Amino acid sequence: MKPTAETDAGQLVELQAELQVLKEQLLQSEKLASLGQLAAGVAHEINNPIGYVSSNMKMLAEYSSSLINLVKLLSLQVEEGARTTLLTNFDFDYVCADLPKLVQESEQGLNRVVEIIRDLKDFSHIEDADFIEADLHQGIQSTFNLVANELKYKAEVIKEFTELPTLLCIPSQLNQVLLNLLLNAAQAIEQNGIIRITTGFNDNWLWFSVSDNGKGMSSAELARIFEPFYTTKPKGQGTGLGLSLSRSIIEKHRGVIDVDSTPGSGSCFTVKIPRQLPD
Repeated sequence: MKPTAETDAGQLVELQAELQVLKEQLLQSEKLASLGQLAAGVAHEINNPIGYVSSNMKMLAEYSSSLINLVKLLSLQVEEGARTTLLTNFDFDYVCADLPKLVQESEQGLNRVVEIIRDLKDFSHIEDADFIEADLHQGIQSTFNLVANELKYKAEVIKEFTELPTLLCIPSQLNQVLLNLLLNAAQAIEQNGIIRITTGFNDNWLWFSVSDNGKGMSSAELARIFEPFYTTKPKGQGTGLGLSLSRSIIEKHRGVIDVDSTPGSGSCFTVKIPRQLPD
């Protein structure tokens, strides 16, 4: 049977549609890269003032302690009645008890900001374009820290880590995959669920999995989840590119991403990366 003009036109339409999808994927990849560069730049700019504020807080703790001790010693030079009145008027005992707590809480807050900046830089390092030896658990922890606030309102996160060897990979890209899987898991849970992050390895592979006890997916949904622009989320809550881009990243690492899901019981995504990349 010879091709007809109608079949040629149909094939052309299909090719144009595929080309459009590829263009959209490329655009999304460029957006992610730009966002990564922006995040890294913002983290760098914030890191500088946070550095000297943190240093100043340490000096403030020392100075406030010295000043309190000085006031206590000087107060001994004042007649007892007058001393008691002055200390009471200025709530000296309360200040002595509260000031160190305020300084300590401020230092803890700054430390948290420093951790967020570090995690953001670890997550968004655009310069990590080449494969390097990396600690997978460090990448998992950095990525988890970025979304921990969102996850805590949906689920308890359980980490079941095995001591792992280093992995030859592009860490920032695997971080992006994990971020997508964690957000998908959270969105699959209505409330009070469980998200489990598991790692492991054997002679050939190193892997991590993200499982949830959310709504799960049907076989029809499973057949399409890696298609570009396909999403099971409500309109406006997803682009349908997260899993498609994730699979592209894993394929770049010569790995595989498997999914097992049961409606009403949850889903489990497992990412396996070869320990030795083929030439």
